[in-house]
Amino acid sequence: MSAPPLPPAVRFVLGLGVLLGFAAAGQALVGALQWPLPGAVVGLALLWAALGLGVVKLAWIEPAADGLLGVLGLLFVPATAGAVQFLGAGAAWGLWLLTLTAALLLGAGAAGLLAGRLLRPGA
Repeated sequence: MSAPPLPPAVRFVLGLGVLLGFAAAGQALVGALQWPLPGAVVGLALLWAALGLGVVKLAWIEPAADGLLGVLGLLFVPATAGAVQFLGAGAAWGLWLLTLTAALLLGAGAAGLLAGRLLRPGA
């Protein structure tokens, strides 16, 4: 006898709780060990390890993760507004633009290669 499935709103809140729990764990770990890394990145690495080890099931966090990805564009609004404030920076702007473009291409390329390896059938 299995339990009835949870409503989507409850699954979203539980998944968000798991995601926030890993972010908080990463922040606590960085604070305790004085690592020069963002806590959210360490939390993401912890979540990735937990998913790989099967400690956390993808179905637990998938509704919340899909919901957050749906509003991902809104998260770039503050960064874009901040970049617009620095348009008058002069010659330094070209170097920043080159650095940001190189970082974007490097990050997107690494994410694409990783996704290609992880989503390959039979991998």
